[in-house]
Order: sequence, then structure tokens, then C-alpha cells
Amino acid sequence: MAIDLKKLTRPVGERPCLFTFVAEGGLGKTTLAAMFPRPVFIRTEDGTQSIVGSDAVLFDVAQSTDDIFDQISALVEQDHNFKTLVIDSITQLNTMIEAEIIASDPKNPKSLNQALGGYGAGHSAVAERHREIRQACGYLSQVKGMHVVFIAHADSETVDLPDSDPYSRYTIRMNKKSVGHYSDNVDCVGFIKLKRFLRGDTDNKKAISDGTRIITCYPTANHISKNRFGISEDLVFDLSSNPFAPYLGE
Repeated sequence: MAIDLKKLTRPVGERPCLFTFVAEGGLGKTTLAAMFPRPVFIRTEDGTQSIVGSDAVLFDVAQSTDDIFDQISALVEQDHNFKTLVIDSITQLNTMIEAEIIASDPKNPKSLNQALGGYGAGHSAVAERHREIRQACGYLSQVKGMHVVFIAHADSETVDLPDSDPYSRYTIRMNKKSVGHYSDNVDCVGFIKLKRFLRGDTDNKKAISDGTRIITCYPTANHISKNRFGISEDLVFDLSSNPFAPYLGE
């Protein structure tokens, strides 16, 4: 097929952005998401008590992935003034998808590892469902000009590369086959955590914190973090303002 070079385009400066925020419970993931412009929440769990009194609008808690697709479709098809979609959380979404894959197998497997014949087929089916949801969110972002925020719980994994010793890093709490949908093709993956200090002598060091929250969103060996905004140091997050506001083009 012939390619028309006249149809090539230049990079777009201001456009809707996609974020994945990862943290343990209670560190402000939902609070941060609620600070994005005119947010609407698709919920797989009821974790929005911390944003009571905010301007956020909530869908009913989804009971299935069909509910989630219906809610995304409503945002695509209907007129509204929302500017940000928040999915809270993709970790619980993953649990929901796994349960649906197991329930769909007529052989009644006891676990996802046994589903669909085993040998990783269950995890591949879960990853495909995540791909479909991520694709639907990307389409919504394009046609409605909405930012998208994925909220996730943190986990750790061991990385064993051929040119280095094994080491641990933070990741998203779900199977590796699914993580890439929320870490690769997004504008920012940020890990929210407490700033820690080491105190004590060499043989008795303890990690302490003064309560300061920071967001790591640039590449490090300790996280699957990244961003496309040129951020190269930790951002301070004080629960009163969105440190990403300057990058949203609002």
C-alpha cells in the first residue's frame, strides 16, 4: 500500500494525559486523583471516603467488567463536562477479571493457574481483558479530550537480568502479563510513598519518616516509574494541591 508523506503529523503539545498512580493504602492515591480537573470515578471498590466534600462525581461501584464498559460507553456517547476519568482501582479490577475468567471455564478450575487449560492461559485471558479496558479508556481520552487516571496498589518483585545481580523493585499488584497495559503506554507512572530517613549506627539502622509524602515518577531501578514531562526528581505531595497541575494543559 502506498504511503502519502503529506499525511504525516507533528507531535501534539497539549493533549489529554494518562496517569497510573501506585501506592500502599492510605497514602493519598484517591485524594490526588480527585484533584484532577472535573473528575468522574469508575469504582471497582468503595475507597472514596477520603474525598467526601470534593467536586468528584461517582458511578455506582461496578459489579462486573460489563458494568465498567457500560460506564465508559456512557462517557463516550453522552454529553457531559467531565475532564478526567479515574478508575479506582485497577488492582481490584484485576481481582474481578480473574474471578470472571475462572467462572467462565466450564471445567470449574480452583484457581486462575488451572483456568482455560492452564499453562498461563488464564493469565493471558486476564491480560487481554485489561487490554480491552485500557483501549476503551484511550478511546474515551481521544474523543472526549479527557485525562485518565488509573489507581493501583503497590507490590514488589525481584528483577533478575542477565547483566546484573537480582534486585527488588516496586511494581503494580497484578500479574506481569497485565502490568504493561498501565505502565507502558501511559504518560506517567508515579509511586506515592513516605519520605524515609535512616537513623542509628551501622548495625542498628531504622527507617523513619516525618510524614512527608513524595511521588517518584522518573525512571529508577527501584520502581517501574516514568513520565513524559521531563520530571527528574521526586515531587512533594501535601494532599492540598496537585503537583501535576502544570502538566495538564488546563
